[in-house]
Amino acid sequence: MIAAGRVPTLRRPAMILLALVLLCVLWEAYKLVIPDDGVTVGGALLLPRSDDASMPHLSEIVGVFGKQEVAGSAGGSTVLSSVLSALWYSLRLAAAGFAAGVVVGFLLALAMQRARIVERALLPYVVLSQTVPLIALAPLVYGWSGNLTLLGLDWTPWMSVSVISAYLAFFPVAIGALRGLESPTATQLELMSSYAAGWWATLLRLRLPSCVPYLVPALRLAAAAAVIGAIVAEISTGLPGGIGRLIISYAQQATGDPAKVYAPIVGAAAMGLIAVGLVSTLDLALRRFEPQGEVIA
Repeated sequence: MIAAGRVPTLRRPAMILLALVLLCVLWEAYKLVIPDDGVTVGGALLLPRSDDASMPHLSEIVGVFGKQEVAGSAGGSTVLSSVLSALWYSLRLAAAGFAAGVVVGFLLALAMQRARIVERALLPYVVLSQTVPLIALAPLVYGWSGNLTLLGLDWTPWMSVSVISAYLAFFPVAIGALRGLESPTATQLELMSSYAAGWWATLLRLRLPSCVPYLVPALRLAAAAAVIGAIVAEISTGLPGGIGRLIISYAQQATGDPAKVYAPIVGAAAMGLIAVGLVSTLDLALRRFEPQGEVIA
């Protein structure tokens, strides 16, 4: 259980920084302690290999960002510039999917809160939708959308990636918003009824403010899910330009430069932190709507 009062603004970035430092320390400690061939028990590999081909030193991973791309790359760009360009491309696709997922998820939550029969009919399928393997769904969506036209515009491959991103993003929003919309107590609802407030007035003045403590964490989860969906969809469909395609491209060069494989992975992690960080700014904007003194599970 945590109180509705918010963690001080600077504490979250400090905790993220501390987690990153701890991860770096554990990485180097693992390489120092574990043999290069890993730990094998009874013929089975219990702990993964720690040699430089499998786990380069962090200094090598950082240094690879300053290296030039392979011969023939446009403009002699560096690995860092390629990762940043791919990050920006994928972040935009994830943002489009996040926006669509938030709209769909919140509309579903409103519909399920408004009518119990809708909740009983839709909620099992909302939950069931997240059991479909994303890596199998992405190529299907990519193939189905090949001949679609939306509002007079031809469907382009990046839209398929955003749809997959939205597919993951809508679920936490739908569940979190539904829980928040249903959070007002019977006493609060009776008070609104005594004022002759209809459903719309109750929604605006009671249910939406009560929804904020549940919706903000759901939006953070949705942002992270949108990033994951975009990257997995790019890998599954082979869409060029994004982090997903860059991961595949650099993985093919792992033999010659093992550290280079980790460059787009670091970029993907940074993209997730950026997405969640941007959504977290909503916490400051919506804080004044949050009920004071409430305790949330």
